[in-house]
Amino acid sequence: MPRFVLSIVTLSLLVVLVSACGPDGGGGNATESARPTDAAAPPVPQLVRPDGSYPTKPLEKDTVVVKVIQNGVTNLQEAETIEVGLERNLNHMSSFARQACSEGAKPDFLLFNEFPLTGYSTGTRQEKLQFTIQVPGPETERLGEIARECDTYIIFGSYAQDDEWPGHILSINVVIGRDGQVAEKYWKTRNIKRLTPGAEIPTTTIESVRDKYRARYGIEEEFPVLQTEYGNIAVSTVQLDPFVFAAFAMRGVEIMFRTSTLFSPIDVRMTAWYHNFYSAMSNITFPPDSEAAPFGGGSLIVSPRGEVLAEDPSNNESIIAAEIPIAEFRQNRRIPRYPLEVVAPVFEQYQQEVPLNHMDIPPEEMPRTREEMSDWLDTNSRWLNP
Repeated sequence: MPRFVLSIVTLSLLVVLVSACGPDGGGGNATESARPTDAAAPPVPQLVRPDGSYPTKPLEKDTVVVKVIQNGVTNLQEAETIEVGLERNLNHMSSFARQACSEGAKPDFLLFNEFPLTGYSTGTRQEKLQFTIQVPGPETERLGEIARECDTYIIFGSYAQDDEWPGHILSINVVIGRDGQVAEKYWKTRNIKRLTPGAEIPTTTIESVRDKYRARYGIEEEFPVLQTEYGNIAVSTVQLDPFVFAAFAMRGVEIMFRTSTLFSPIDVRMTAWYHNFYSAMSNITFPPDSEAAPFGGGSLIVSPRGEVLAEDPSNNESIIAAEIPIAEFRQNRRIPRYPLEVVAPVFEQYQQEVPLNHMDIPPEEMPRTREEMSDWLDTNSRWLNP
């Protein structure tokens, strides 16, 4: 799959649409079940302050250090056994984390890529479910020991499964705190539809089970912001989706961490600029003799003006670092000024191609492959089947 190329003009047009998405990230038309009408429903908590301020924790220091690690991984599907592959990948992560903690300035945040423990797998849903982890689990405990030793936050993505969501393949970003405990789990907000024609991504997202997700975790957890002593952070695997990042910005994000396998550096830079936050992206690396090699690496850290603070454009394993003057950035800061009332009439009439909650079906009925997922979405598309 080639790396996406977006022009600044295209993203400029997209960002105009950001404003009306609100915290649901859906653009204004959900399924009937996603629009509760029960008068007895609990009131929605305040998600965005009307004066543009946002809640924070007192800062422990004026400047924080972000380090991004780009490294290769053994796909569990290709390892001798799943256990051997997990141990190999965990040791590789641990080695890089300790190196990042011992060289140069001590990091306050360590960011790994989307799949440093599991790699990417193919096959049916049941096959892919084998190549997942539990969060929390043995792997987060081991990484938690390093977080305590280094006194840093460790952030990484992974395929995961959860007993509360049987049959679902989750794409989760984990934040481990300085105390070694899991501080937050970020579900992927949504998958891009029609990204690869004929082969849709089969992971479950918040969008695809939104009502049950909200009932279980609360509306605040749809766009959670982790208030830390080093700044307000969030983590996302979403790409090319200004609506999602606008919602995070409205909620008070100051540093947006991103994980991805294949991405657009322009997307990272312009998203930070449009939404006025620092951002960092970690990408996986591929074997130099593989077809995917041209799409590996390129990890970067950017400023709220879209300026590159650190970058490794190569496909080599490496560690990049940048200092963020978080206290200066926070001073008198407000969330971005979006023209919500201007664009709202258009969005009120817009309908998503695929409705919310489209994966809220029995496990045995869920599409088993990427191709089946594509066919299933075609069948359930509002646009193809008005």
